[in-house]
Amino acid sequence: MRENWRSKLSVLAGASALALSAVTTTPALADDAPVSPQEVQMPADVKIVEGGATDPGAAVLFPADQDDQAGPAESVDPAGPVATPVQGGQVEAVGAAKATPSSSTCLGSTAAYGVSGCFQHNGDIVWAGDTKKDGMSAAVGVYTDYGRAEEVCVNKLGAGTWATCDKDYREGGDVRLRVLRYDGDTGKFYQPETWSGWIPVDGKY
Repeated sequence: MRENWRSKLSVLAGASALALSAVTTTPALADDAPVSPQEVQMPADVKIVEGGATDPGAAVLFPADQDDQAGPAESVDPAGPVATPVQGGQVEAVGAAKATPSSSTCLGSTAAYGVSGCFQHNGDIVWAGDTKKDGMSAAVGVYTDYGRAEEVCVNKLGAGTWATCDKDYREGGDVRLRVLRYDGDTGKFYQPETWSGWIPVDGKY
């Protein structure tokens, strides 16, 4: 009887440990704020490319952080910038990219806390969107399946903006995106991070 009780206790303890492990290893979602930034070790020779705006004079609207929302957000036309007055649910970003990336041409959309990224196959353009006002920049690392050195596209335009890095990758090759945060003052990268799947450079799956 005592042995039976001990074996049941052992099974319960094992199940509890497994459940705790599952909870602690679940990756952070795009909207989950990290408890504290965790540094990501990057190769010392990683090339950092500062992304630019497609039209420095344009303004585009993005959803504001929930803490800043004071009312309903107006709809945003994905085809271009919005010129209507803003309400509490949106922020106006001057110097942002003229338009957000198109879901039909920008592949491998990937997001983590504070950052979104995708790869535009026509033109080999990497898009990096900064979605949180937290003092850090959005960073999108790009890896290839043919050995090209990793590069990171960093958006230093501020929260609520999209920046682009115009690259040239081998046709017939694949790229993979890694989105995370970047602190320009220290030159360090931070989690949460998320990886895309492999994306064909020519856009043909």
